[in-house]
Amino acid sequence: MRPEGIKRMRTLISLLILSVAVMAGMFHTAAGAENSVSIRLDTRHPGAAIPSGFAGLSFEVALVLPGPNGVHYFRPDNLPLITLFHTLGIEHLRIGGNSSDRDAKRLPDEADLDSLFGFAKAAGVKVIYCLRLHNGNPQEDASVVKYIMDHYAPQVDCFSIGQEPSAYPVGKVDTRPPAERMGAAVEKYRYEDYREDWKRFADAIIAAAPDVAFCGPGVHNNGTWGRRFMADFGRSNHVALITEHLYPGGAGGKVPSPEIGRGRMLSNDFVRAYQKLYDGFAPVASSNALPYRLEEVNNYFNGGATNVSNTFASALWGLDFMYWWAAHGAAGLDFHTGDRIAAGSRMTPSRYTAFFTATNGFVVRPLGYGIKAFALGSKGRLLPLTVPAQPGFNLSAYAVLAPDKSLYVTLINKAHGAAAGGATVALDAGPGYARGQVLSLTAPGSDVAAQTGVTLGGVAIREDGTWEGTWTPLAPSSAGVFTMKVPAASAAIARLSGP
Repeated sequence: MRPEGIKRMRTLISLLILSVAVMAGMFHTAAGAENSVSIRLDTRHPGAAIPSGFAGLSFEVALVLPGPNGVHYFRPDNLPLITLFHTLGIEHLRIGGNSSDRDAKRLPDEADLDSLFGFAKAAGVKVIYCLRLHNGNPQEDASVVKYIMDHYAPQVDCFSIGQEPSAYPVGKVDTRPPAERMGAAVEKYRYEDYREDWKRFADAIIAAAPDVAFCGPGVHNNGTWGRRFMADFGRSNHVALITEHLYPGGAGGKVPSPEIGRGRMLSNDFVRAYQKLYDGFAPVASSNALPYRLEEVNNYFNGGATNVSNTFASALWGLDFMYWWAAHGAAGLDFHTGDRIAAGSRMTPSRYTAFFTATNGFVVRPLGYGIKAFALGSKGRLLPLTVPAQPGFNLSAYAVLAPDKSLYVTLINKAHGAAAGGATVALDAGPGYARGQVLSLTAPGSDVAAQTGVTLGGVAIREDGTWEGTWTPLAPSSAGVFTMKVPAASAAIARLSGP
């Protein structure tokens, strides 16, 4: 090749290398792009306070029975569990699940109830207790309620009659697959039949325990039943609370892939499911001055989805889920949890549990960290705020004005994956706020698929239920504007105070 040709070839190669480098740089910038946003905090117009008892857990009634070693899970001397409840901020306990009703094998006796409510008193929680309706006996339920009310009324929130009655079988033999007994396509039990049964059971219970309080209807993702229940019983019959269940992702076994399952959990697909259920019953509850609670929730039902429900994605989802419902007026919610749960008629290991039993106590799963993060920033009155919309932005923000006038702002960056960027957030609290601290919820490598290594405030929650996370100081601000970075797939809680 002539020298001129060689020179031209070298020039072309150089341009090609430069082009590749520029494209790579553009890709890197797009992939790791920082989104900047300013959020104004309106402390002059606080909304309603997040109710005490908002954060709760739901367990199968089967867990109230003694274990194989004859020892109760819920007992007043189970110190690691009591400590963990306190650490996570759990103030409410719901006992139910399929093992309490349709698929009950054995129900608790008085000794089991003594142990349960002894635990409730030690842990400082109120209890919703589910009574058997399907193939149940009104007098037996009345006897259970009378015993509990005679001995443990201060620990009782209310009693539900029946577990997800809309999914009851309509024949003597339930021919539906155990994992496919929820959802409009397979739920054929009529509300009219439930209404008749509920009234018959309620009348027997009221006769035995005149001070009883009921809640219901306890159906899954069905606002219609909630509205009809309120129309029939909302102003009478000792009904004090409206309850619904929600697993916004549907059946865990039908998730196409872990990546899709985690992505849906952190997307607006889930938020649309919340909104649809809320619109279906909550405004009617409000108009009737009835509080409402989601007494059994998690991300995917039948124990969750493999490599989805037990990952860090569930921590970010759970934290956002709690604040969404708090901002929409819920009295609280109870995450269904436990080492084993009822999936249809079978007891199966739980993939969505907040924690599971270990040798020296309990190992907290990612969801448990989301619950703890909520506890740190949710004591007070919600403040109105808006996160400006930006393309590719997936940031949720919630602010709470505490009784001592300090501000807690929770930021959840649900952007994830190779193309996800961090968020730089300027919080404008006004000149009355000069000092700030921040505490972060993170997973190794900002990986939403991580199942271990999650930390809050730089540390893990120990097996004995204790936690010693630390707050990091933010730069002081005379103007009340605090700037902080929230990496992709992480959350942060800012605590702002006066001079």
